[in-house]
Amino acid sequence: MKRTSTAIFSQPGFRAFLMVRLAAMFAMQIQAIVVAWHMYDMTRHPLTLAYVGLAQFIPMVLLLLPAGDLLDRFDRRRILQISWSVSVLSSAALLWLALSETVDTWPYYVALFVFGCTRAFTGPAVQSLLPQIVAREHLAQAIATNSMIMKVAVIAGPLLGGLLYAAIGGWTFGVCLLGFAIGVFLLQWVPSVRIVRAVDDQTTAVSRFTAGIRFITSRPIILGAISLDLFAVLLGGVVALLPIYAAEILHVGPAGLGLLRSAIALGELGMGFYLSLRPLNARMGQRMFLAVAVFGVANLVFALSTWFWVSCAALFIAGAADMISVYIRSSLIQFATPDDMRGRVSAVNMLFIGSSNELGEFRAGVSATALGTVPAAVFGAVGTLLIVGLWTRLFRPLWTIDNNEQALPERQKHPA
Repeated sequence: MKRTSTAIFSQPGFRAFLMVRLAAMFAMQIQAIVVAWHMYDMTRHPLTLAYVGLAQFIPMVLLLLPAGDLLDRFDRRRILQISWSVSVLSSAALLWLALSETVDTWPYYVALFVFGCTRAFTGPAVQSLLPQIVAREHLAQAIATNSMIMKVAVIAGPLLGGLLYAAIGGWTFGVCLLGFAIGVFLLQWVPSVRIVRAVDDQTTAVSRFTAGIRFITSRPIILGAISLDLFAVLLGGVVALLPIYAAEILHVGPAGLGLLRSAIALGELGMGFYLSLRPLNARMGQRMFLAVAVFGVANLVFALSTWFWVSCAALFIAGAADMISVYIRSSLIQFATPDDMRGRVSAVNMLFIGSSNELGEFRAGVSATALGTVPAAVFGAVGTLLIVGLWTRLFRPLWTIDNNEQALPERQKHPA
């Protein structure tokens, strides 16, 4: 077991890839927590949090498909460098706005819109790079290890962000700027692997952009996994409501908000560590449905809790369940996708999953404005459980899939 567990670190560039992602993930997580608290503190209105999500969602929807096409046609590492360089500028704008103490919210939304543009490229770029660095026999374990290590940033980032904001206020955005800059610098040690791409330059742009959508919709297992995760996050996610819970229901302030965000990631980290040692490769479909159901129940407990540590425990369980779902979905997609399609398929995956986080924030903010904070959280959790029941009927191939090999393209199952 020990030899198998450490073999992936001998893959050229894997350790550098992890360091790059860790730096950028720290910056992203700190920025998310600081933006949410800072803007809610400015306005004390749930709709402000809704617009924070919407400002990042719109550019991702508009740019993800073209981004996927570019990633299958040009150097993925170079695109990632450019995107994170623009993220540096976005963080610099947020820093300037916070230090200038402007009371207008629209400049923040402009900076977040620019940041959403960069995420349209960085998300699928990162997903596309990993299979180029790690051999296929180590890919499932690499996904789990990568996810687990990234959760260190997802745990420590919000906690550090909350503490830093309580101590130094708007200067915390400077830490985000530094994290993205370090990621850009470290990328030079990640190998840029050239692969043979089956992208026909004579085809129309629309045809190339939509190739990823056609690929996914033609495979019920992949479509079911992505859409299940999409609606679970869209309906059941409570991250956007955490500033309200921290300020008005649990009364724990920005440091407590950081702990709530970190509780989710701590659950993900623990489960990611387990999966990195014992990767799943049996009854994967049933386990995914069970994980999403547990995610919904845990969020329902959080929605109704008025005790801080019960809320943290519920978020911990939700994070662990979400990690199982993410692990299975990521494994199935990576095994099912040919190298020349990874950019576009990753872009569609990001379109469904990544943007659902921001759209989910918008949904949560609007629901909290219309229904109240607790009813909005309860509504989302119950909706997640209803989706699980419906999807078991609509996507029977996903329910019955047993292992990753069943998701392989036919030409890889039966090589010539």
